[in-house]
Amino acid sequence: NFPIFFSPHDPNVLYTGGNVLFKTTNEGQSWQIISPDLTRNDRSKQGSSGGPITKDNTSVEYYCTIFCGMESPVKAGVIWTGSDDGLVHVTQDGGKNWTNVTKNITGLPEWIQINSLDASPHDAGTAYIAATMYKSDDNRPYLFKTSDYGKTWKKITKGIPDTAFTRVIREDPFRRGLLYAGTETGLYVSFDDGENWQSMQLNLPIVPITDLIIQKREKDLVIATQGRAFWVLDDLTLLHQLKDELTSADAFLFKPEDTWRTVGGGRGGGGAAVGAVGDNPAAGVVVYYSLKNKVTDEVSLEFLDSNGKLVKKFSSKAGAEEAGPAGGDEGFGPRGGVARVTSEAGLNRFVWDMRYPDATRFPGLIMWAGSVTGPRAVPGSYQVRLTVGGKAITESFQIKKDPRIATTQEDLAKQFDLLWKIRTKLSDTHEAILKIRDAKKQIDEVGKRISGQANSKPVVDQGKALAAKMTAIEEALYQTKNQSNQDPLNYPIRLNNKLAALGGSVGGGDFAPTDQALQVYDELSQAIDAELKKLEQIFTAEIPAYNKAVRDLDIPAISVKQEKK
Repeated sequence: NFPIFFSPHDPNVLYTGGNVLFKTTNEGQSWQIISPDLTRNDRSKQGSSGGPITKDNTSVEYYCTIFCGMESPVKAGVIWTGSDDGLVHVTQDGGKNWTNVTKNITGLPEWIQINSLDASPHDAGTAYIAATMYKSDDNRPYLFKTSDYGKTWKKITKGIPDTAFTRVIREDPFRRGLLYAGTETGLYVSFDDGENWQSMQLNLPIVPITDLIIQKREKDLVIATQGRAFWVLDDLTLLHQLKDELTSADAFLFKPEDTWRTVGGGRGGGGAAVGAVGDNPAAGVVVYYSLKNKVTDEVSLEFLDSNGKLVKKFSSKAGAEEAGPAGGDEGFGPRGGVARVTSEAGLNRFVWDMRYPDATRFPGLIMWAGSVTGPRAVPGSYQVRLTVGGKAITESFQIKKDPRIATTQEDLAKQFDLLWKIRTKLSDTHEAILKIRDAKKQIDEVGKRISGQANSKPVVDQGKALAAKMTAIEEALYQTKNQSNQDPLNYPIRLNNKLAALGGSVGGGDFAPTDQALQVYDELSQAIDAELKKLEQIFTAEIPAYNKAVRDLDIPAISVKQEKK
């Protein structure tokens, strides 16, 4: 550990420690000593390290040095230091006067190493220290707190095993009294300012934790370990929202963390040559909710826009849309059905991918470089509504624009508008195909049934002519020869695939649609509308005429076959 830290009040002020505390205001060009010796300065413990063959004085071995330090985020000039030989000092005037408060810490062993300290982000007079004595075969935890500038201290280790010595302690900047402690064996949390601790290991391996820091912008806990790995506990807002009523409520919805709208994410990082890689955050809005008991009835999550209009609904019950495409999927497109809401007792987690509902699918749908995936929501204000047992709970959240892009909100709205048009027109196209297939199936069934009846041939031929017209429309809208994902390479893609591919191009990044994209949409939309108009004519005029011709045959409801003698 090397104690070097910036002032939270002035980014030009940098501190570092030796046996005294130094300060620079010109990026290290010159340094000012602002303290007396803040260590025991025991010469007997400052001998040369190593031997007898070779010495080992790399500077890590130096003793009687300041090991940690921090200026209060609340009040400028309040600076704390801790030394590797067991002393704790504080100044309240920027280093003009220092107070040794070590003697006030009851239960602190002499010569213990003050491994880390944390000046409270909520109160200038409050600070926490974590000390280690393992080098003297004492593996017990040593955590202490003061709330009066070091005049009195309290040991706060209840709940941490005597074998888990403590290396670091931090207070959450968003919830007073919420503490995190890194020990030799893992992570601990306290919700009552250190009065009680509990393990928060989750999926963290058993590993020494050497440092902790709260990333304020994202509200994440970043963990450094001696396993030479960084870990991140996402979304501390859950811990910020924990309250007593949660344990008694049948259902509790946590306010979702504001989410960046970025392209990609949600999968592992690194390349194939990397032996160990981390995981990216979920690619969407993460919603947590707690259920007192397992729910057998429907549990639903509805996402609403700023006007309260429904964007998308998810349920714990299976829906027809979850079946996905039968007999195939879109080539080079997303696969899988609609995400299901869980209804287990305890904490549940759901990730909304920030997308509006998909376009309509039909069985056997195969497209090349096209997808039915709905467009992403534009940055702005949204709500999520949890409904359990007929009772609804609503929380708000923000979808934030990727800070790395220069695209305006207006351009993103233009992109969404075109993508929504594409999605709607694609749905119209696929719903027309479903209608065509259903009508052709019925015509075929009727033809088989009336075949052989007196005067039925003209009606059968009329049905075949109708089916042929609808087949021509279907083939203009969709490549009906597609049987496998590679078939679009062999057969020309049709209007629906061209439209879906346009959607992939328009939605491939964060930018307004080009003039060419708008022109292509108009051309494809007009071509599709022309086919849908032909279909509408068939359904409004020719099918009623066909139905009348069938009725005129006076076909019995039940036809009994005569046995041959």
